[in-house]
Amino acid sequence: MTGAAQGFDYDLAIIGGGSAGYASARIADRDGLKTVVIEGGDEVGGLCILRGCMPTKALLYAAEVMHLAGHAEPWGIRAEDVSFNFAQVMARKNALIKDFADFRQQQLLSGKFKFIRAQARFADPHTLELSQIAESGSPLPSDGRGEGGESPQKLTARHFILATGSIIAPSPLPQLDEVGCLNSDTALQLTRLPKSLIILGGGATAVEFAQFFARFGVRVTLIQRSAHVLHEFDSDAASTIESVFRREGIALYTGTKLLDARRSGPQKEVAFEHDGQTVRVQAEELFFALGRVANTASLSLEKIGLQLESGRIVANANMQTSIPHIYAAGDCTGLHEIVHIAVQQGEIAAHNVAHPGRTRQMDYRLLAEVIFTEPQIATVGLTEKQAREQSLPYLVASYPFSDHGKSLIMEARDGFVKLLAAPATGEILGACCVGPLGGELIHEIIAAMHKRMTVHDLAAMPHYHPTLAEIWTYPAEELAEKTK
Repeated sequence: MTGAAQGFDYDLAIIGGGSAGYASARIADRDGLKTVVIEGGDEVGGLCILRGCMPTKALLYAAEVMHLAGHAEPWGIRAEDVSFNFAQVMARKNALIKDFADFRQQQLLSGKFKFIRAQARFADPHTLELSQIAESGSPLPSDGRGEGGESPQKLTARHFILATGSIIAPSPLPQLDEVGCLNSDTALQLTRLPKSLIILGGGATAVEFAQFFARFGVRVTLIQRSAHVLHEFDSDAASTIESVFRREGIALYTGTKLLDARRSGPQKEVAFEHDGQTVRVQAEELFFALGRVANTASLSLEKIGLQLESGRIVANANMQTSIPHIYAAGDCTGLHEIVHIAVQQGEIAAHNVAHPGRTRQMDYRLLAEVIFTEPQIATVGLTEKQAREQSLPYLVASYPFSDHGKSLIMEARDGFVKLLAAPATGEILGACCVGPLGGELIHEIIAAMHKRMTVHDLAAMPHYHPTLAEIWTYPAEELAEKTK
């Protein structure tokens, strides 16, 4: 019996139409649930399509092409007066994103489920109050498919999936708000490049944008609070990127404490503590890259007593919150702001709503992450840092790209691959690739770990020569010797 038959308008109401929300809706529709998706953003598509994965990687690839064109001498190629048209770079990115966003909107408007453009908040644990969104002065029809009518002021559902994503974190200094900063949203709308830029932060967003801007001729200073950029990764991976950044002319300060920000004539100035001294740096623009927070403030979750932790929605491995009929997926629940994880969470949440007797759980054993700098950083499973923190036994072996045939051909000498294995069995526990096409190479280890392969299996598996992928055989062979 559906929820609607029991007095609810819908079996399932999904708040948020991004990657997690759409994944939930697709599974819910497949499994026969009467479903509504409510999207309250100014645009339809979600963070990954509109302001995250897709636009940033389009820009980073353009920067890599620019860099290779300007550094072709090792191959005996002379490319003089390499230049670029920033408007064309951004136009290509915009065209790609429009295609992706239009396709997502088409999916949401397919008619398989109800789609409403509105802001939603809880009136009680089974009721949402909706505030209509007007676009170009005209409200959308209630079903989003041109049938007319006004959005309902309230709707009820038997179950909910919260997939509201994340927003830029508030700045730690009020002075930063007064001075004004770019962020990962507004930087994607630039019509011209600043001559100089200070980036605050050392996470994925910070390092990716730092290299993009630097490779297009912007004088970049990156200021990071921790001892290394990408502080959640192993230090050998972070150190490799830091070395490359300094070689490419990025001024890098780590182990800092932010003190102040102000305008100094036409420049913007940041003061911070570094090595016991107060350092002041000026640039035309500041870039705030100190993270994102869950987008939950408008949902009135306090009214229904839903458990939060540091603003994010707490959910178990079933993606179920502290209120059993309410689930969450994606960045609003964390802890991993990665789109394929959001999709998995959304699919599992919808499956568990539809099949309470056959629940599925998230398995983060194969958690992967890719940083799209050059060289790329990619990890899956356990890192050395995590193993030490959790006192887990492991064996480790690595091999450098500077001694590998295909990478030498490519002049891609920075970085390494690393494998972690269980001492008793040789099962692969984790891997790290810092090097050319690291985001592609890591998928070999994801597949191996998915099938619980050992380093013996990997070492015995044929690899074509000369390829980048064969580099995995070297640490695998070393570990296989240790676990006989």
